[in-house]
Amino acid sequence: MTKRVNFRPGAVVAVAVAALLALSGCAGSTSPASSGAAENPYGLIQADTIRVASLGDAKPYTFADSQGNFTGFDVELFKDVAHRAGVDNVVFTGQDFSAILPAVANGQFDVGVAAIGITDKRKQTVDFSEGYLAGYLTVLTTKDSGIKDVDGLAGKRLGVVQGTLQEAYAVKNFPSANLVRFPDNNSAIAAVNSGSADAHFLDYEAAKAYKEQHGLVSVADIPSFDAPAGFAVAKGKDAFKDALNKGLASAMEDGTWKKLYQKWFPGSPMPEQYLPKAEQTATPAPSK
Repeated sequence: MTKRVNFRPGAVVAVAVAALLALSGCAGSTSPASSGAAENPYGLIQADTIRVASLGDAKPYTFADSQGNFTGFDVELFKDVAHRAGVDNVVFTGQDFSAILPAVANGQFDVGVAAIGITDKRKQTVDFSEGYLAGYLTVLTTKDSGIKDVDGLAGKRLGVVQGTLQEAYAVKNFPSANLVRFPDNNSAIAAVNSGSADAHFLDYEAAKAYKEQHGLVSVADIPSFDAPAGFAVAKGKDAFKDALNKGLASAMEDGTWKKLYQKWFPGSPMPEQYLPKAEQTATPAPSK
């Protein structure tokens, strides 16, 4: 004897609808995610645009020209690297130097580009590309300041841009100087010219322009090759960082880096480790 089972029409419809909803739900959860990853493999704020936190007054690295457009060595190099990574729309925005890394870390910008030295402390906040630049640090002062060398900084008001390598170096190596912190080089140089600071400690290349413009003198050029500059990216953006590293390596090997360096730093020491391999010596050592 067989037992007859009666199905209620309403129950059949409910089961069918539930099944359809389950199937559509699965499709909806996988398709957009897959599509988004494919369209934005680097996890950028906007898939076809790289938003860059930078400086508007750090010539010749990054600065705004008379039309307000960003240019400089770092700007041209990064645009070239971004192109190699498949992104041509690159938007630079000026920030105070001390605000760049936090802004990159919290997702306001995709990358920080401003000759940012790679240090262990900074790597606690962000990740970095491979290094692409190394250089000198300089003490600028007026001709009648009485400061002749770094020993003359004792008891003097020494300007530094907050958050820079120069600040960290000065804290460690000029303990007898009275450090005065500024948001940028322009305000520090203005303080030197007005007499509210006795000297300013800044990058060698930036110092050259200020010397010519304001008639200042350099009393110390200090080599600093232990913390090369790199592009700063948020932690976890490994695909983006890898693409930047690949582009950097290519730009160095095909001579693009060298051409840009010669353009923006004419006559300055050239770190051989960034030249094409065929041009490097057995033991590359940047020299003044």
